[in-house]
Amino acid sequence: MNIRLISGEFGGRTLDAPPGRRMHPMGERIRNALFNSIGSEVHGARVLDVFAGTGSVGLEALSRGAEHVTLVERDKLLQKILAGNIERLGVEDRTKLICTSVNNWLTTGHPEQFDIILADPPYHDPQFSTVTKLFELLKPGALMVLSHPGKGEVPTKTGVVVVDNRSYGNADLAFYRREDT
Repeated sequence: MNIRLISGEFGGRTLDAPPGRRMHPMGERIRNALFNSIGSEVHGARVLDVFAGTGSVGLEALSRGAEHVTLVERDKLLQKILAGNIERLGVEDRTKLICTSVNNWLTTGHPEQFDIILADPPYHDPQFSTVTKLFELLKPGALMVLSHPGKGEVPTKTGVVVVDNRSYGNADLAFYRREDT
């Protein structure tokens, strides 16, 4: 299975992905709509892609002008595929791959703050308690986009507001913005 990057520096290039139903990569139509809506913020941004999978979301951000992308993935097979995708695009100097769970990285690491956070947790285990911790990594005024199955409420936290919700069939995107402090 291959996933195509849509636009920018690597537009049209493909990424490797595992066969079968090991993951639910964000569909091309949803990724395109996402980046069309946040496009102006991506250029020059420091981006965090958590639950990164193949890296299609984070690498799309890099293709569209992000300065640097940090990708966090815990699955060993996906880590190997993601590392190969990074190498094939030749972007090792503009990416950082963190090979652990998001919760473990947040607990043990010393994460920086980011301009954009892209979170696409597994739909069968959305890990909203971990997602809530990500709000701390947003710079003032920064944006976070959460992909979720659209059932029930999304996590919230004081100082971070939901500024938009969009539905794309079986996927919903919640757009958060950290208030300036």
